[in-house]
Amino acid sequence: MVRNVLQLGDPGLRAVSRPVRDPGSMEIRALVLDLADTLAHWRAGTGYGRGIAAPQIGARERVIFLQLPGAEPWPLVNPEMIWRSERKIVVWDACLSFLSIFMQVERHREILVRYQDLEGEWKELRAGEERDLSELLQHEMDHLDGILAVDRITDIRTMCTREEFEKRYRAQSPYAVAGIKS
Repeated sequence: MVRNVLQLGDPGLRAVSRPVRDPGSMEIRALVLDLADTLAHWRAGTGYGRGIAAPQIGARERVIFLQLPGAEPWPLVNPEMIWRSERKIVVWDACLSFLSIFMQVERHREILVRYQDLEGEWKELRAGEERDLSELLQHEMDHLDGILAVDRITDIRTMCTREEFEKRYRAQSPYAVAGIKS
């Protein structure tokens, strides 16, 4: 089911999510389906969106959902960053919770993430710049702790509207879905 995405200013975006006790429960599986439907809806309508976190639809569970172009749907339950590189990168960031605003943020170049799948099995993933996975995971995991991209802006002068971003910077961004142009 497509759910409403909380928008910047809604206090629900600042709430810290609670750990999931049973990743395979019907409630968590239903939440993952709602995240998938909501993300697909936004991608179809805006051309943006590779991931979404449960707090964005008002759920306070530690669940994120990724849908990378050409990849299988990917739910991550109880994700945690267990290692981060000292090297950092500055990237353009945006969010379904404030899609009209883009900004540059600093992220770790590489990270190691531990998470559970929907069967409850623990997995580890080393993410880097390939498919811009490191910055995407950091963005979505921040949501679980009530942290937004606007909190990580490197320089307020990089903040711009979606229209200016598309005109000036879109070609270098991983945020746009390939083949969709506004």
